[in-house]
Amino acid sequence: MAGFAATISEWGMSELDRFLAIFQTSAEMVFNDTTEPGGRIVRRTGNLARSVIASDTAMPTIKPGVTEFPDVSGESIGVIHGVTLGATIWIGVQAEYGPRYNYGFVGADSLGRVYNQAGAGFIEAAQQDWPQTVARAEAIVRGRYERG
Repeated sequence: MAGFAATISEWGMSELDRFLAIFQTSAEMVFNDTTEPGGRIVRRTGNLARSVIASDTAMPTIKPGVTEFPDVSGESIGVIHGVTLGATIWIGVQAEYGPRYNYGFVGADSLGRVYNQAGAGFIEAAQQDWPQTVARAEAIVRGRYERG
């Protein structure tokens, strides 16, 4: 995946506050595209989407045994909009079945049940769309600047 600076236009790089705003907006869009209804993540009960969080310190880890996740999307958006230039934002699932939904699973599980489950690829879809996401975010930020 191309780095953020390689995907942003000259206009976006001309002022640091624009650069930061585009970065934060892009990250928020990835988070929302992953977690909101109609987004890329598999939705049955919404629990998998609620297990997605953003962190500015490390990749979120799987929480074995946790069966219900509260909606902390507001806190995740706060993390995203609290970062400074040069920071890394990690967005990951905490539900232990999240990797199985993303990557798929073929074989027997620990209880002996046999699966041939195709992966949804929601993580890879967000990575693949990164240049388009940055372009959409830049258009939003540019609109804010032009409106004053």
